Amino acid sequence: MAFFHNPPPWQSPTASITAESAYLTRRRVLKGLLGLGMATTILPLTGCKAGGAPLDELEKTYNLPALPLRRNGAFGVGDRPLTSQNLASQYNNFYEFGGNKSIWRAAQALPTDEWTLEVTGLVNQPRTYNLDDLRKTFDLEERIYRFRCVEAWSMVLPWVGFPMHKIIAAVDPQPAAKFVQFTSFYDQEITPGPGFHLGGLPWPYREGLRIEEMANELAFFAVGIYGKELPKQHGAPIRAVLPWKYGFKGAKSIVKIEFVAEQPATYWHTLIPNEYGFEANVNPNKPHPRWSQAQERFIGPGATLDWEMRETLPYNGYGEQVAHLYG
Repeated sequence: MAFFHNPPPWQSPTASITAESAYLTRRRVLKGLLGLGMATTILPLTGCKAGGAPLDELEKTYNLPALPLRRNGAFGVGDRPLTSQNLASQYNNFYEFGGNKSIWRAAQALPTDEWTLEVTGLVNQPRTYNLDDLRKTFDLEERIYRFRCVEAWSMVLPWVGFPMHKIIAAVDPQPAAKFVQFTSFYDQEITPGPGFHLGGLPWPYREGLRIEEMANELAFFAVGIYGKELPKQHGAPIRAVLPWKYGFKGAKSIVKIEFVAEQPATYWHTLIPNEYGFEANVNPNKPHPRWSQAQERFIGPGATLDWEMRETLPYNGYGEQVAHLYG
């Protein structure tokens, strides 16, 4: 694996980090429609309501135990400040709990106490981990990454976790393993999905990568954020973080990792392949069929859900580390 021996050109050692004490409330920011690609099915993705959520109620969802970690200084985000924890904690996509951004309350129904993660498929050393195993087996570190949603909004988030290549080393994939599939938790009583739709949806939520992508140093499994255990609305207890790809590639609440020979069928690519590609790298020159990707609305450190327009960077600014995977 290639590790950074010198700061990459997008790193800024003086990147602004906003104190958690500055995080207060928020108001409406984005209005849009996310279609399912069916003529009669449209899911509104309205932004947060004016006035904000009750702060004490929201804080309870992320007032979790702190995790032992060190900040990995090889990862920086230039001049972008950290997104407010309150804003990041209440403006989420988590389709298993609904088709809008305000799913943080509903996500608290996610059961995590007896969680296990199965790593299987074309591997020589299959493993099953519980939460303690994950936190003790793999040294945890904090990485500050850009996050870019396919809906053209972005954040900067301080994930806590470990690089995906450590799982690869632990299970020893066989030569036939060319792809990896991530399967998220699903229970139709607990994770009902959007409030309305026509036809069936391809549950459980699945995502996938080429094994070379998973082996890249940027590919990350997060078990925490903002120095604490991962809140449920962020995809507790473990999720994928792939900062050069659109956010829907980051499977949440993963229960199974499977190494496979063929490209796996993934959730959004199955539903709308012309809008949500399997590769899904951030590309300002490739518009979504219904909106441009040339710019993004950056949700920053302020007390409200205001945004700053920014130019979209190829591979979300991580081209030096990942472009060779696609050349």
